[in-house]
Amino acid sequence: MTPMPSIASSLSEAQMMSALRQTLSRAAARQVVSASNLANLNTPGYKAQEIDFGTALSAQVGGGTTIATTNARHLGGPVETGSAAATRDAEGQAARRDGNTVQVDRELLNMTRASGEFARAQTALAAKFRLVRYAINESR
Repeated sequence: MTPMPSIASSLSEAQMMSALRQTLSRAAARQVVSASNLANLNTPGYKAQEIDFGTALSAQVGGGTTIATTNARHLGGPVETGSAAATRDAEGQAARRDGNTVQVDRELLNMTRASGEFARAQTALAAKFRLVRYAINESR
């Protein structure tokens, strides 16, 4: 009986590095969105934002997106993949009397999850570089 190949062995080095880069970028974008929500905690009428996974996935799979222009004086153009996260209003959030939908507990939980995701990808990337460094040093 032959052993099943692991997922890591079936990925090329370039695919693995790309996946780690995307994971780091996505986690950082989630942190930025949550930090922005927390910064607007006391802004009347502010609607909490979240990463729009569907749009981000479409951008990764189908190529780049374009910047929306809501005013004739705005500059449009392509958005580099991974350079900007697509956001949308968070759904199902209860509004306070001032119309603000930011919930501190939810944002702190999102930041903690994003931090863990970032740390896991960073650990994997560091391990990959340690292997490369070891291979270089052992060949001397």
